[in-house]
Amino acid sequence: MTAPISLVLFDMEGVLSHYDRAVRADHLAALCGRPSEAVREAIWGSGLEARADSGEIGEDDYLAMLGNLLGCPISRDMWLASRRASITPNLETLDLAASVARNRAIAVLTNNCRLVSDHIGYLNPPVARVFGARVYATASFGSAKPAAQAYYGCLERLGARASETFFIDDSDANVRGALFAGLLAYKFVDADALAKEFRQRNLI
Repeated sequence: MTAPISLVLFDMEGVLSHYDRAVRADHLAALCGRPSEAVREAIWGSGLEARADSGEIGEDDYLAMLGNLLGCPISRDMWLASRRASITPNLETLDLAASVARNRAIAVLTNNCRLVSDHIGYLNPPVARVFGARVYATASFGSAKPAAQAYYGCLERLGARASETFFIDDSDANVRGALFAGLLAYKFVDADALAKEFRQRNLI
């Protein structure tokens, strides 16, 4: 017999919000006077962002290393402003999450450094309103999705069981990772399909 769902765990970007890397790169490029291509290479091409998301380096080291790569000091305010510019909340999905929250616990697990989770109220106010403090960056758990450690660390923090957790992500790899870790998992396509899935599982 399948255990009842006690926690619904959401990915953020691609599910609860839309994320535009080009906007982020252009915004930071304008702030530091460097070409957008140089910003993209420094953040993603160098592997720096992935190291930060997995908790391999802390926030201060991340910003310092990013500044070194760009030849321009990058402050938290600069980074946060550019990150905020890249985010557009998905209000339809957030409404569904709020509906689920009437009967189940909800939380967010996002592949990000702690700058995102620590400043979620500034970066993504609608997510902060719906989820409160229950927004977790994978950096806090020393591994990024789809590694099992990311899911287990989050569930331990929440006091939840994998078998009673329903996870939603727009990435095939992250959905597979969640299933491998013993969670129930669903590939997000759009809010209408997710609403149908929630109804079938009696979550709304």
